[in-house]
Amino acid sequence: MTDSIKVTVVGAGTMGNGIVQTFATFGHTVTMVDVSEDALERGRAAIEKSLGRFVKKEKISQDDCDEIMSRISLSTDLANAVSASDLMIEAVFENEEVKKDIFKTADAAAPAHTILASNTSSISITRIAEATNRPEKVIGMHFMNPVPIMKLVEIIRGEKTSDETCAQTISWSEAIGKTCGVANDFPGFIANRILMPMINEAVWSLHTGVGDRESIDIVMKLGCNFPMGPLALADYIGLDICLNIMDVLQDGLKEDKYAPCPMLREMVEAGKLGVKSGVGFYEYS
Repeated sequence: MTDSIKVTVVGAGTMGNGIVQTFATFGHTVTMVDVSEDALERGRAAIEKSLGRFVKKEKISQDDCDEIMSRISLSTDLANAVSASDLMIEAVFENEEVKKDIFKTADAAAPAHTILASNTSSISITRIAEATNRPEKVIGMHFMNPVPIMKLVEIIRGEKTSDETCAQTISWSEAIGKTCGVANDFPGFIANRILMPMINEAVWSLHTGVGDRESIDIVMKLGCNFPMGPLALADYIGLDICLNIMDVLQDGLKEDKYAPCPMLREMVEAGKLGVKSGVGFYEYS
């Protein structure tokens, strides 16, 4: 394990609080930042609930849980939080301008050595880095959901990301139990460049009557050894996120094969977003 570092995570949602939990579990001091106290409290509660499951399964003790929580602080002041950080990880929703604003603020307030990372699943790291005066220290750290369980961190190098920044980010990721794959800054990177067109093709298969939802998912589970069928996975990811990434792929790569299935767009417009809305390709209570 490397020496303890100070981490600021921006965003208290599912990905953000999972990243906070993971770094705190491995002995690091973490500040979770969001725009409201309510959001922060929801994020803290989610971490406590997640750790509680580990206690119940006897993977950690209650004392371990309490110690992990003691390493986590909350703040609505990004500039103050990042002023003493070694690493900032932005984990807000997929909006380029919002992310750029965060990076601009962090760049102005953070020490010169601080690495600024984004958990973006599809937005260009190079473009995000343009909002800073340290593009060599801007990098992508794309965690997988649920963060405390999934082993992968997809590292994305922007056009000006330095070798030193990449090496340090990989080292920190491995020190929290993750395995890294390194991608260059192309639309969708590696994970979503491959995954999302597969999900989109599953939606097309449903839309055009190739098979029903259960058959499409069971064929991919049992025939391709996937742990989850593509339609169920889309529900878990969020159909709005899937649509957003497909739009990014089509816009960036200019190829018709990346066009989102009309059914996917219609479902998002109808508020059928998957697990988080209670209905997507399947129904959830």
